[in-house]
Amino acid sequence: MDHFELKNGVLHAEDVPLEVIAREVGTPVYVYSRATLTRHARVFREALAALPSVHIAFAVKSNPNLAVLHLLASEGYGADVVSEGEMRRALAAGVPAGDIVFSGVGKSKRELTAALEAGIGQFNLESEEEGVELAEIAAAMGKAASCALRVNPNVDAKTHAKISTGKAENKFGVTYDVAAGIYARLAELPGLDMRGLAVHIGSQISDLEPSRQAFIKMGTLMETIRAQGHEVTHMDLGGGLGVPYKAGESLPTPEDYGKLVAEVAKDWGVTLMFEPGRVITGNSGVLVTEVIRVKQGAVNPFVVVDAAMNDLARPAMYDAWHDFAAVRPSDEKMVANIVGPICESSDTFAEGREIDAVKAGDLAVFRTAGAYGATMANTYNSRALVPEVMVDGDKWALVASRIEPETILAAERVPEWLK
Repeated sequence: MDHFELKNGVLHAEDVPLEVIAREVGTPVYVYSRATLTRHARVFREALAALPSVHIAFAVKSNPNLAVLHLLASEGYGADVVSEGEMRRALAAGVPAGDIVFSGVGKSKRELTAALEAGIGQFNLESEEEGVELAEIAAAMGKAASCALRVNPNVDAKTHAKISTGKAENKFGVTYDVAAGIYARLAELPGLDMRGLAVHIGSQISDLEPSRQAFIKMGTLMETIRAQGHEVTHMDLGGGLGVPYKAGESLPTPEDYGKLVAEVAKDWGVTLMFEPGRVITGNSGVLVTEVIRVKQGAVNPFVVVDAAMNDLARPAMYDAWHDFAAVRPSDEKMVANIVGPICESSDTFAEGREIDAVKAGDLAVFRTAGAYGATMANTYNSRALVPEVMVDGDKWALVASRIEPETILAAERVPEWLK
């Protein structure tokens, strides 16, 4: 459910007509609904209410906007970060350091040091080498870093190959068969407090059976490690629950997910940790765009919009689907290709799709754009960096300004020896 609905024939974000935002801020622009974000945060938390001890850390990579993080912090969410920059954002948004989990396969020495100085709650170690390096840094600082070992269970999440993270060939975590030995060796190092295991098999998960398989394997590994005399008090089950991108699409709900976890982990006796991202923010945002022109094509007309692959990269990167809707729809439909102005054939959002009939100057939206949208935006073709807006009832505010090409240009220099 989201709060982007037609009212008097005009698409609104809660009680604000999207036309008003487009007129004031310009297009393209991301628009987020506070009511949707709040509802999704609470639905996910309530789905886990039957579990005895839970820690939820929002996956910052899905939407790192400061206002979004502040809202989720106020809902009691911690933060799952994968860089020092994301950690700094989470702290600035009011997330307590102890509620931050630092994941990611390539943490640098600088990042490990900064996270120790900040006092974050947990490091998810991706390799034995990383654990050894962290132990040396922490010991030199007179600290003990609380850690979980991320394990690759070799389970196919049945998602897109580029967002699958739990198969043997993926770069994440340590191989399942050697994990117990690595855990035991790391547990002996001064500077580390090994307290648990972590797993995350992929994003946009639409079938819970692979998650069940992965969690069962992690439970078995936990028992092996405990039998070796080591403590396991935390089990990080990651995130990845998918959201519907197409109207009418049905996916597992947070309630379905909560029931699965309760069934598999009922006897574990640990704090269960989760890192939801897309399931919280995906349907909370739309990308508003203006039609530049409708161009005749060999088969279908091209609807050329002012949003491009630099503003919303998912279709170009993953062949991802985003529903497209007119802000002032008529009863008419058309079959068209939807494309942006970037000088790449990959700057295509849809081919041969039936959509609301639109013409030059009309406003439209790409739906379900609240996750992996603005955060992946860039300035390719020297285009401006897309702005972001948050709506709350009949109020709205700019929460990230458009960064114009001249601002970016001002940071560049021509060296004297080229003049």
